[in-house]
Amino acid sequence: MKKILYIALVISSLFVTGCEEVVDVDVQTAPPRLVVDASIDWIKGTPGNEQTIKLTTTTGYYNTEIPVVSGAAVVITNSAGTVYEFTETPGTGLYVCGYFLPEIGDTYVLTITHDGQTYTATETLYSVPDISGIQQKDDGGFMGDEVEVRFFFNDDPAEENHYMTRYENEMFPYPDYDISSDEFTNGNQMFDFITDDFKPGQLLDIKLYGISKQYYNYMSKLLDVADGSGGGPFTTTPAGVRGNLVNQTNEADYALGYFRLSQVVHLPYTIQ
Repeated sequence: MKKILYIALVISSLFVTGCEEVVDVDVQTAPPRLVVDASIDWIKGTPGNEQTIKLTTTTGYYNTEIPVVSGAAVVITNSAGTVYEFTETPGTGLYVCGYFLPEIGDTYVLTITHDGQTYTATETLYSVPDISGIQQKDDGGFMGDEVEVRFFFNDDPAEENHYMTRYENEMFPYPDYDISSDEFTNGNQMFDFITDDFKPGQLLDIKLYGISKQYYNYMSKLLDVADGSGGGPFTTTPAGVRGNLVNQTNEADYALGYFRLSQVVHLPYTIQ
């Protein structure tokens, strides 16, 4: 009995030791690139004058902290030549402007100068329709056992429109995004919806954005990479998705991220 017990203990100790072996994987590290989070959101019913741009850099795979970029010069210029300067909150990589003036249909140029490089991007501020109604049903989802929340809005027939929806809920580790266009529904009532195991009393935070066609295409690629679809089994391996930022000093040293301007409708909804 003791012999059998000893063998069992030896085998167990070998198993535990094998599980604790550390394997070092040599991961290639590319030179850091500038990452720009420049989303100018004008929520309906607000002045839209307070806006923030965040600058960081890429970092190594095993690094747990994202390096922030300090000391950059960040400005946005409208089509009339008005310059809006964004000033950093020291040491945060957050650049803030308190007097920005959003105008639907106006074109803006973002210019970032940092470490001897100048990056620019051009975008137009797009409008968004009001949300005309919201509907909840408790037999949504593939199996009919989830809560579905659907909201409606009327598309403008006079122009080509693209939209993005952002959902937040306490159960989500990250916001959920969806995009749509009026290619087949121009001038009609449109809707977006989400289904999940929502509970009564929970808050579902809904934001609808008016976006450009270029940003629609950009988000489409990002969402394909995020959900692993990639367009099918024979597509190429997903790579870094390029935004609209151009390095005017050295084109090869491009920045990641996107400069976007949107009018936004915000609808907090409590699950019934």
